[in-house]
Amino acid sequence: MSFNFEDSLFSNCSQDTPLAQRSRPQDFSQLVGQTHFLNDRFKKILETGRWCSFIFWGPPGTGKTTLATLIAKTTQRPFESLSAVVCGVKEIKEVLERSRLSFKSGRPAHVLFIDEVHRLNKSQQDVLLPFLEDGSIRFIGATTENPSFEINNAIASRSMIYRFHALENRDLLTLLKRTASKNVTQEVLERIADCAHGDARKALNLLDHVCLSIDDGKPVDLQTFEEATQAQSLYYDKKSESHYDTISAFIKSVRGSDPDAAVYYLARMLEGGEDPVFIARRLIILASEDIGNANPAALMLATSCLQAVHAIGMPEARIPLAQMTTYLACSEKSNRSYQAINEAIDEVQKSGMLDIPMSLRNAPTEAMKNWGYGKNYDYPHNHESGWVDAQYLPEKIKQKRFYRPSHRGSEKKFQEFLSVRGKNPSHEDSNSCISINVN
Repeated sequence: MSFNFEDSLFSNCSQDTPLAQRSRPQDFSQLVGQTHFLNDRFKKILETGRWCSFIFWGPPGTGKTTLATLIAKTTQRPFESLSAVVCGVKEIKEVLERSRLSFKSGRPAHVLFIDEVHRLNKSQQDVLLPFLEDGSIRFIGATTENPSFEINNAIASRSMIYRFHALENRDLLTLLKRTASKNVTQEVLERIADCAHGDARKALNLLDHVCLSIDDGKPVDLQTFEEATQAQSLYYDKKSESHYDTISAFIKSVRGSDPDAAVYYLARMLEGGEDPVFIARRLIILASEDIGNANPAALMLATSCLQAVHAIGMPEARIPLAQMTTYLACSEKSNRSYQAINEAIDEVQKSGMLDIPMSLRNAPTEAMKNWGYGKNYDYPHNHESGWVDAQYLPEKIKQKRFYRPSHRGSEKKFQEFLSVRGKNPSHEDSNSCISINVN
């Protein structure tokens, strides 16, 4: 298969080099995507020569390495590239010292590009600081992880952080059409763009793979593509930000009573290889935290769902998970039990271990009975209603109310039950919205 390659920075690479590497853009005009910051202002900053260090943050195959390479070429600076996966402090220091010598002799400071920079530990990252401070290096770090968690504050404060977005299908199609030969159909290119999920490297590698599987000159149609590539899994790193973003969207969709969004994010997690037991456990937490006594059956059903997932495993486990997800999304919601325990814990931390009323204390010995332990305790079941008016909270906080039932679902009945027994929420409307901070 012959490809119509554009000239690139890697035009002298051997044919053993992956297609994604061989077809990197040669100049800014060939870049696609990231238009939210790749504009004339960005280029003007580079032209001044006084630009600070950069951190490029985004998913794989979105142009981080390519842009770093073009910056070095455009600004006519020596380009030093390292991967944090294999390099250590020794290799980093060697590059830094070379750049400092160049800088002190009046030549341009080097561009040091470190890919997967989040893999450097904090002490390794600190090696860069003196060189960033005196301007003897132009540092560009690339990471797929959130810099807020993975990059030293001192480095982040000396760098501009640019967020890279997954490429749109139209951007991927531009790259594919630029690279593919004429016998690859439009339908195949569109299918590749769909499978790549915004990753240019994956798109070009898929194109390369399918073209290598057929004889020169033969058409590459959808059937050929499917036979050559089989099913392509979604990008979903269970230890990365995508994991936390997706489970967060899933939980918030259920909490927000949107079963369509909830089951969509469930499908994304399952297709990405997420542990179904992890999902089932999160549903149990949600059933108690967000639904609570508005529908007490939710917790029991969520627990049964976990048992079912354990018993049958994937792929069938998707069915009870979907049933439980849609059930919880469509259930009445209340976080009043969740808030009650949080408020009670706050009270304990604030007021300490207050004295328990004597009537409520345990009296296993005669001496303790003589001291008044358990004295005057009125057993509720001795009364026809099964209830007696008594004080159970410590004296100092006897008027406190932690649990305020909502007016939704079963909690409406709880509200009426407590009202009859003089347990109206203190100085608050039980129907009012309670605000809490959530992530």
